[in-house]
Amino acid sequence: MDAYFGDFRFGNLIFQRCLAAVYLIAFISALNQFPALLGEKGFLPVSDFIRRVPFEDTPSLFYLGYSDRLFTYVAWIGIILSSLIFLGLFERVPWWLLTAAWLVLWFLYLSIVNVGQIFYAFGWESMLLEAGFFAAFLGPATQNPSLIPVLAVRWMLFRLILGAGLIKLRNDPCWRDLTCLFYHYETQPIPNPLSWYFHHLPKIPLMIGVFFNHFVEVAAPFGLLGPQWVAAAAGMIIISHQLVLIVGGNYAWLNMLTIVLGITAFSDGVIGRLLPGPAISMPAVQPRPESYHTILMMLALVTVVLSVRPALNLCSREQRMNYSYNPIHLINDYGVFGTITKERYEIVIEGTGDATLTPKTKWKEYEFKGKPGDVRRMPPQIAPYHLRLDWLMWFLPFSVEVTENGILMAGHELWFLRFMEKLLEADRKTLKLLRTDPFSGKPPHYLRARYYLYQFTNWKEKKATGAWWKRKLIDEYLPPVTLAGLRKALDFPEKPYKEGV
Repeated sequence: MDAYFGDFRFGNLIFQRCLAAVYLIAFISALNQFPALLGEKGFLPVSDFIRRVPFEDTPSLFYLGYSDRLFTYVAWIGIILSSLIFLGLFERVPWWLLTAAWLVLWFLYLSIVNVGQIFYAFGWESMLLEAGFFAAFLGPATQNPSLIPVLAVRWMLFRLILGAGLIKLRNDPCWRDLTCLFYHYETQPIPNPLSWYFHHLPKIPLMIGVFFNHFVEVAAPFGLLGPQWVAAAAGMIIISHQLVLIVGGNYAWLNMLTIVLGITAFSDGVIGRLLPGPAISMPAVQPRPESYHTILMMLALVTVVLSVRPALNLCSREQRMNYSYNPIHLINDYGVFGTITKERYEIVIEGTGDATLTPKTKWKEYEFKGKPGDVRRMPPQIAPYHLRLDWLMWFLPFSVEVTENGILMAGHELWFLRFMEKLLEADRKTLKLLRTDPFSGKPPHYLRARYYLYQFTNWKEKKATGAWWKRKLIDEYLPPVTLAGLRKALDFPEKPYKEGV
């Protein structure tokens, strides 16, 4: 590679193995959750989606005909293939075989994302797809990787970090007055065990944290464009920042993937100094075939052309966040937490086996794996695993306007009503998405959803009660409903459910 950037043979092996590990996590997550959420009898079935949306808008293998069995095959092929790459079994194969393996992995996950609807509408899905596509052209250990795919991944990292910094400065004022971390650890999607302690740090360190975030996300990315020692310093800063984010919250594989992208900032010389031990043994370099050079030139041209709109987006005051300009998710816009919520509201689902509701009716809560519920339960460590239902439950309160007299709702999401329907049926796949089933596999007679304000306890409250959270009931989110009544409401999806059924 060019002396300006340094050699990247060993870095290439580390990058590909680590990226394969992220793909492995993504396919395992899909295998465990996709059928319940989007399968034949899921909340938003894929078969319904592909009847409405043409293939050219969301290309996917499942347009050949979706079934849960086909999805299981796809997920297991993805798991096996990513495991083989992670274990290094593709490091000394011909370049075309490694390229084919990565492109198959990329297309299988693209097939899942493109029919995943709201459950796969997260920025790190596009990140994983874009990274996997460019990894396909890095080549095996027997070749010195071309500068083209390495710079394409660095360009992706540049857009990711700078986009995250600019979207913050352009939106929520708390990022500009350095107060966002006063709220973030409490209101983030899924807090982890240390989030409570971060939230209770003194305000000065939290403000310094916001300032450091701005330095990392607005200044450091430009170092990636500099000579090797500058790029390595920028990469080290970015990776250190991501490690801090991992310690303070659960963001699926977003931080892990960002760290993997950061590997491209280090030449083999830098990696050799950072990693203790004997010298790295690499196979002899073989020349790249002429056909490979032609493919790389085409890749460079496509990357430049597709980069125009994302580059303009970074300069725009109306900056988009996590947006794909093409159905194969290449060269996307990225950004995260442009707006910080100042209060945390949670929807708590309760059921009862009583056939008749009275003031003495006992309601039992369903507990989710990640999101807050039981106030005495310590926030769990979930990442890099992605709990998709828990994340969607975090988004639900954003459509609710809290007033002095209660709450005003614009209607309920279709997926949420179908989720409630599955709970009323005691659907086994759905119950596996939850931490607890208070009815031990039996269907409840009524369900309801209540709307709470959640806050972290303070030091004194936690010591006295052992509770991590305190909560205040605001109002009903969904009044008590039976299976028959809910099914009647679902027959009229054009009229969002607002009142008890």
